[in-house]
Amino acid sequence: MLNRESGSRTGVRSVLLAAAAAAALTGALTGCSGSGSGSSGSAVSSADQAVNSSDALSSDPLTAVRSAADITGRSGYVQDATALTTVSGAKRMTLHGTAQYDYTTRLGRMAITIPPGEGTTGKLTEVFAPGVVYMQNSGAKVPAGKWIEVNLQELADGNLVSSGATDPASAANALRGAQTAVAAGTQTVDGVVLKHYTGTLDLAQAAAETGGGAGTGLTLAARTFTVKKVPYQLWLDQRGQIRKIVETFTFSKVPGSTAAKDQEVVVSTSEFSDYGTPVTISLPPSADIYGGQSTAK
Repeated sequence: MLNRESGSRTGVRSVLLAAAAAAALTGALTGCSGSGSGSSGSAVSSADQAVNSSDALSSDPLTAVRSAADITGRSGYVQDATALTTVSGAKRMTLHGTAQYDYTTRLGRMAITIPPGEGTTGKLTEVFAPGVVYMQNSGAKVPAGKWIEVNLQELADGNLVSSGATDPASAANALRGAQTAVAAGTQTVDGVVLKHYTGTLDLAQAAAETGGGAGTGLTLAARTFTVKKVPYQLWLDQRGQIRKIVETFTFSKVPGSTAAKDQEVVVSTSEFSDYGTPVTISLPPSADIYGGQSTAK
């Protein structure tokens, strides 16, 4: 694990990350790593959103899966119910949360419930932008109302799971790296007919297809997770929008080890809803960043 700066601010970051990821997500998912960040892809324009009216689910499974992130993004906004289940030996633990994402500003917000006994408890709130995430938790040793800023390059998995959830944009962007896709039937949920797909995806390819700051986290995760063909399940509506994603990530508790006994499995589930319903998300003011100024642009 690479070195990080010392000091109280770093210590609080560690507490927040440890609490969010809980005991099962070990130091294998902390430390500096990877490439520089850049700007994410361009914001969704009004013309892009107009195109959304003609979006339709492709009859080709692989095309449908790879197109899902773009089609979902053209909705402009999405809300998400998340669950992150970590399996390590006989231990199994699930964190639950909710999220909103604004494709027009590329900003998202998540709230994750942390169970008792994990270093800090209560609700962990995150605001994320390309390349950076802000965390706030009343149980951490941070002044009330203050936020901790974490550059994604400080998280070896690019924050795909290490803060207790997979943000909706990253979960969707990962699908751009789909290598296989098999149609697995249909399911009707709340009167909506959904097509179910299964397959594997490659995070390095997803990062290349996504590009910019939005691809940075995927690049880091591709280097960190030990199973390179990431299994997924996906449910799409008739417009090709994502309704549910399940992605299964595997990492080693012992850096560099591929031994089965050292592996931990994290199952990330995201359920999308309320497409196009505007949400208001803003970065924390610089004055509210604990121990420093915001670096987000």
